Amino acid sequence: MIRSVMVINTQGKPRLAKFYEFQPAEKQQELIRSVYGVLSSRAENVSNFVDAESIFGPDTRLVYKHFATLYFVFVFDSSENELAMLDLIQVFVETLDKCFKNVCELDVVLNYSKMHTVLDEIIFGGQVLETSSTEVMKAVEEISRLEAASNAISLVPKSVSSWRSR
Repeated sequence: MIRSVMVINTQGKPRLAKFYEFQPAEKQQELIRSVYGVLSSRAENVSNFVDAESIFGPDTRLVYKHFATLYFVFVFDSSENELAMLDLIQVFVETLDKCFKNVCELDVVLNYSKMHTVLDEIIFGGQVLETSSTEVMKAVEEISRLEAASNAISLVPKSVSSWRSR
């Protein structure tokens, strides 16, 4: 099971943190700081796999990938394959690239809800739902289309709104 997904910038500011097991807000902040501390102290030429038992408890692993100014981090237990998780990070980043045309930190900050939508199409409740970025993009585009259509629907009939202005 995937326990957490985090996107942290190189200064340690969390840009996305999703925990699939309940953690109080204070504990979440502590975990994010601990993960950043581990990642920022690692050399560039070492493995992307980290034993996270000291941070998240027994039977926990962490895999990360560093793109530009962002660390993409997945925390998971032994039921998940490490290489599959690394590939899932790649799917997540590729999908974000398709959404934002070369995703950058500013896209992540300004389009927070879209980033969550993409993540929810890939992972839900700690379980992997989809591994194809093309399929995820289809679902995200459909959700965006439905949101736009629902925003266009007026909840107040025109006859009532014209009556109010009298």
